[in-house]
Amino acid sequence: MSTLSAGTTTKSGRRRRSSSLVYTEPPESLEHISDQAALPNLNSQWVNAKGAWAIHFVLIVCLKIFYDILPGVSQETSWTLTNISYMLGSYIMFHWVRGVPFDFNAGAYDNLNMWEQIDNGDQYTPAKKFLLSVPVILFLVSTHYTHYDLTYFLINFLATLAVVIPKLPASHRLRFSIFTSAPDDDP
Repeated sequence: MSTLSAGTTTKSGRRRRSSSLVYTEPPESLEHISDQAALPNLNSQWVNAKGAWAIHFVLIVCLKIFYDILPGVSQETSWTLTNISYMLGSYIMFHWVRGVPFDFNAGAYDNLNMWEQIDNGDQYTPAKKFLLSVPVILFLVSTHYTHYDLTYFLINFLATLAVVIPKLPASHRLRFSIFTSAPDDDP
């Protein structure tokens, strides 16, 4: 804090950073809610489009084929790499990136990741049930084809947990500030 000649104090240029690694994104302001209602969210409506669900299986098959053609990669490793690759891509797409990549909503969704934008944040919709079941099914398939080996099981299980936990209702608007900075606290 710096002191002015009149005896008043002003804030210095730095603000305190939250010491918590986990924080909850505050609810949307009335301005953001009205901005979100003004235009359709094309970023999240694609999950209900015809053929959008099939792309997940196409990606999984393409990943599996890619890892199968690599020399020296066993079937167990191929399934595990397919699982990890799908889970990583799914996490980045649905839970890491916030906002809309196109500039047609004027920042109305900048505080929300895609999972929170799908179906206006409603839980247990058909699209969200499908997107939650795909990682679980892929985990079960990869576990089966790795012959229930403990090492592969643990790797596949942890990758699946990293994608399933953020999809649960208890994780809605919950943020982890390990790699990004948390919002500043007011002093």
